[in-house]
Amino acid sequence: MKRPIIGVSCMNARDAHDSDLMAVRPTYLRAIEAAGGVPLLIHLTDDLDVVRSLYALCDGVLLPGGIDVDPARYGEEPIPELGEVDRQRDEVEIALARWTRDDKKPLMGICRGIQVINVAFGGTLYQDIPSQLAETFDHQANTKMRQYDVLTHGIALEPDSWLAERLSRDEVMGNTMHHQAVKDLAPGMRVVGRAPDGVVEAMEGTGEQFVVAVQCHPEHLWASAETRWLRVFEGFVAACNR
Repeated sequence: MKRPIIGVSCMNARDAHDSDLMAVRPTYLRAIEAAGGVPLLIHLTDDLDVVRSLYALCDGVLLPGGIDVDPARYGEEPIPELGEVDRQRDEVEIALARWTRDDKKPLMGICRGIQVINVAFGGTLYQDIPSQLAETFDHQANTKMRQYDVLTHGIALEPDSWLAERLSRDEVMGNTMHHQAVKDLAPGMRVVGRAPDGVVEAMEGTGEQFVVAVQCHPEHLWASAETRWLRVFEGFVAACNR
C-alpha cells in the first residue's frame, strides 16, 4: 500500500550564527513516519504558486506549532502582550488550510496549527491567555520547564468525538506550551476538548473534510510519555490514505 504524503509547513528561523534557516522540528516528522506517512516539507515563500505545486503532491497537511498568528488576520489590533508574528508564514499556512477545505483533503493542526485553522476558517483567537482570561492554569508550564515530554494537565474530551474514540477514553493527559488559544470558534468546527480551566484544547470539523486539531504537542508524547497519542497520528495518516 502506498504511504500517503503529508505536507508539513516550515518556519523561518535563525541559526547560532544569525543566518536564515527554513526549519521544521523533527519530532513532527518522526511522528508522521511512525504513523505510516511520508512527510514532505512545504517551505515558506511569497510565491503561492510554488506552495500550491507542493500542496498538490500531498494527500494531507499538518500545520505544526510556532509563533503567534497576526491578529490582523482576524480583524483585531495587537495588544502589548502579543508575541512575535510571521506574516509570510500566516499567508502560506492559511492558504494551505483553505485549499484543504476546498479539496476536502485531511488536515491536522498542532498548537499554532489549531489557531491557524480556526483563523483560516473564520474564527478568532485570544492573543494572550494570562491578560485576556481569568485563567487558573499556566499554559506555558512545559516551556518554562524546558521539558516537553512531561504530562502537565488533563484534557477532557467530548465522548462522541473522533479523538475520544481514537484514544479510547474521554480524558487524556497532555503537555502545554502556548499563550494564545481559540476564542470565537470558526464555522464548521466543533470544540471537542478543554483544559481544566476551560481553554479550548481540541477541535474537529463537522463536515465532510477530516479536520482534527489539538493545542498540546503530542509529537513529544507518543513515543513514551503517553503512547496513545500515536493513535491520533495513525488515524490522521489513515484518513490521508483514503
